[in-house]
Amino acid sequence: MSITPMWRVDRDGSMFTDKKAAEEYDRMLELAGNITSLLEDRFEIDEHLAEEIGLMFAKNKEAFAKAFKGKPDLVLEIGQTSEQDHEDEASA
Repeated sequence: MSITPMWRVDRDGSMFTDKKAAEEYDRMLELAGNITSLLEDRFEIDEHLAEEIGLMFAKNKEAFAKAFKGKPDLVLEIGQTSEQDHEDEASA
């Protein structure tokens, strides 16, 4: 019998076999949470929608960073990827 070390992310209980992946995922969730809080503080917005927007920004932070540095077309690619993700989830 082999033993596999696991790391659990406290924020949502996700389990990982790789510590680096768990830490990266935790940082992504922290960023998403902070974006969600900012949206809720600044706008009258549904909590669920704010969370979805926060996760979308956090999951795509590299593309947004490049878009802000002069490649605005990358934002449109994020939208296409998100639509495909929703279609894949709906068919599952």
